[in-house]
Amino acid sequence: MESYAVGFARPDRWSPGRPTEQRHPWHAVEAHRPPAELDGEVELAACGAIVQVWGSQDWGRVGAGRTACPECRRLTGVGQALSAVG
Repeated sequence: MESYAVGFARPDRWSPGRPTEQRHPWHAVEAHRPPAELDGEVELAACGAIVQVWGSQDWGRVGAGRTACPECRRLTGVGQALSAVG
């Protein structure tokens, strides 16, 4: 099982010409060491975005939300929550 930290796409890390508001600011960063050691570091996300790692976040939880990067979710295999059958 791969281990992932959570990265946040900070506005000051975005490329020039990109929108100042991003709909999916949370990204997965492959953790080659404990996420706490990555906390605050600037890393490359699974999707290729440059992000700042937030080691205290859980990618499994963040990745299932609406603000997580869809490409990072796909690449890391984070599943979507299933709706109840009524």
